[in-house]
Amino acid sequence: MDSELEMNLELSDAEMHLYSRQILLDGWDIEAQEKLKLANILIVGCGGIGCTVAELLARAGVGQINLIDSDTIEMSNLQRQIAYTTYDIGFYKADILKKRLQQINPYIHVNSCTEKLNRENANDLIAAQDLILDGCDNFETRYLVNEICQKYSVPLISASAIGFQGQLFMVEGNSACYECLFPKEQHDNESLRCADSGVLATTPNVMASLQAHHALLYLGLAKTPLKQKLLLWNGLTMMQKVLNFTHDQSCQACQP
Repeated sequence: MDSELEMNLELSDAEMHLYSRQILLDGWDIEAQEKLKLANILIVGCGGIGCTVAELLARAGVGQINLIDSDTIEMSNLQRQIAYTTYDIGFYKADILKKRLQQINPYIHVNSCTEKLNRENANDLIAAQDLILDGCDNFETRYLVNEICQKYSVPLISASAIGFQGQLFMVEGNSACYECLFPKEQHDNESLRCADSGVLATTPNVMASLQAHHALLYLGLAKTPLKQKLLLWNGLTMMQKVLNFTHDQSCQACQP
């Protein structure tokens, strides 16, 4: 590596000032912050969860954020998707979110893709990432993301929110995967979405904050507190619990 590239990988004085409150933390130092700068992540879905997790990670200093979502912004999205305003209605979510992140943090790189994640593009989009953050709203895409992450051994943090409740877990290394936890034959109900079941404005943002927090722990400190564990959050009782889950020996995604 030449000296010019090494200089580019170091934090500038402006970046040091921007991230100073993080660098002051016990257990979080310049090395952890530099790891964030070098990180390359993909956020699947730019809706209620994707908007918030993307903004938090941009502010924290994740160096390259890639966004994918084929949807355009609708009036009903504004209730919970914090990146958008009435002026953005009709535009692609991924493109508008990219512009917002660039305004928030000029020291990071942001890419947007307005295609639907499918078998034709999933390999190229996922294979080179350090971490995948899934916040999409349908099982088909979630199973595909899990499959490709397993194929290339890319860590995955998956978050979901519906009504007053949310779920969060991590798949990494040799851990059990999404399909172990939610077998396809038992979870093929594509109607379980915000558009049909409703969601409180705060629910996806709570789950996105937890997802972003876990992502920072992993990218900066290599911590995996929810590896092979399912966090369940109940917004009515303000209670949460964490459950262990194990490999499904018949799982077609992660078992030989």
